[in-house]
Amino acid sequence: MPVYTYQVIHDDGTEGEVFDHVQSMGEAALTEHPETGEEVVRVFQAPHIAGSSNERLQKQASSDKNLERLGFTKYVRNGKGHYEKHVGKGPDSLHPGD
Repeated sequence: MPVYTYQVIHDDGTEGEVFDHVQSMGEAALTEHPETGEEVVRVFQAPHIAGSSNERLQKQASSDKNLERLGFTKYVRNGKGHYEKHVGKGPDSLHPGD
């Protein structure tokens, strides 16, 4: 079941405690704190997509082998302002500004 985030709203309109609550997607949003009875509102947050920020998967996706397989060309700067082809098709080097 999903975990929803709620925040207490005090009688004077100020914000209070933030808490998480596990509930079914079919249940209505809480309107009051389950323990104290204070008024609450649901706090909307970006969903977590598992794997989207996985460092290993990012490295694998941008690996030389994968880039070449997908038809990309990768150039690496050689320190002299020129770029040498590392993988893929295309010219062996690029010379910006020449």
